[in-house]
Amino acid sequence: MQIPSSNIPLAERMRPKMLEEFIGQEHLVAPGKVLEQMIHGRKAHSMIFWGPPGVGKTTLAQIVARSLDMPFFTLSAIDSGVKEVRAVIEQAKKAGHALLFIDEIHRFNKGQQDSLLSAVEKGILTLIGATTENPSFEVISALLSRCQVYVLRSLSEEDLKALVNQAIEKDEWLRRQNVQIKEWGALLQLSGGDARKLLNLLELVTSAMQGPQREINNAIVQDVVQNKMALYDKAGEQHYDIISAFIKSMRGSDPNAAVYWLARMIEGGEDPKFIARRMVILASEDIGNANPNALLLATSCFQAVELIGYPECRIILAQTVTYLASSPKSNAAYMAISKAQQLVNKTGDLPVPLHIRNAPTGLMKNMDYGKGYKYAHDFPGNFTEQEFLPEKISGTKLYEPGNNAAEARMLEYLRNCWKEKYNY
Repeated sequence: MQIPSSNIPLAERMRPKMLEEFIGQEHLVAPGKVLEQMIHGRKAHSMIFWGPPGVGKTTLAQIVARSLDMPFFTLSAIDSGVKEVRAVIEQAKKAGHALLFIDEIHRFNKGQQDSLLSAVEKGILTLIGATTENPSFEVISALLSRCQVYVLRSLSEEDLKALVNQAIEKDEWLRRQNVQIKEWGALLQLSGGDARKLLNLLELVTSAMQGPQREINNAIVQDVVQNKMALYDKAGEQHYDIISAFIKSMRGSDPNAAVYWLARMIEGGEDPKFIARRMVILASEDIGNANPNALLLATSCFQAVELIGYPECRIILAQTVTYLASSPKSNAAYMAISKAQQLVNKTGDLPVPLHIRNAPTGLMKNMDYGKGYKYAHDFPGNFTEQEFLPEKISGTKLYEPGNNAAEARMLEYLRNCWKEKYNY
């Protein structure tokens, strides 16, 4: 195995330093286009780059900063907060002006984004944000109004091949390996259009091969990836495998496994709102009335994650994960709505019984709408037996309380109310 002499990944070694070296995004960087004019005019404004991973957002930010010859700071929204933003603002004040690049700015919560406003308004900071999410939804309007949004497109197959060929031609280590690409399919598919992944995959495959001549084909790439790579891909198959393991661990009442898979997602940069959203679903689908507090906690978790964001929200996620995994389980509510929907699809639009129809007009009352309805609170125990289902499906039981303490109490109540009607 030939190991690169540098510890710096190929994608970083090949990061363009000048606009002329940049591949892709011609609608922004070609001669006469907006970023080309701005860079050569050496006058930048605050902006947000919106596009998929690995298409050049960070690289363009660095090229802009280098062209302006001003202090340049970088923060990642995953592990930075208001404290780090304020520290940059203080340094920018001392320097007179600075450019701040915030990667994954959509992960900043409202408070963190608010902390940028004054410095951007006063010209202390020129802000460049990068996001894979629609900034109209993820960036507060006050900040968004002060930034120009530039949309970066997915790299074409020709762009990706040009990046690889450029690396083979210009990288000192790769030149010595005599690399030839015989088949492109696996390289392009596994990189998913992400230039950073593509170049690092090229380096990984090349370093795993033997012999003076290295000819890369699809089979070699697949073999190396299966044996060497252990990545968390937010858009790929492993993303779905890990969220599946996460859900099944909570459903299976294993808080240890559940918090492990949570850590895998956090370390992989998964959107915390996606994680919290799945827990809200699980709280009803798999816990339900066995512990109604589960849904309350999961919903509060989602709201807190929206408010706080990374890195602190990992604690809130962990609290909720361990609570849900350790809670008694019941899928009775999930099964009830599934059965009800099947029944609706089978029986169609059955008429609502007259006595429980709404009767807002005299005509409706004359037609016996609402006639004979018994107001439950007028009877002992706030219950009296009457029919609530269409006649055709009268007596159909859809909700079967689960086998747990909370739903056992509900079962006893329903038995006392309905006697033999629903066979509770």
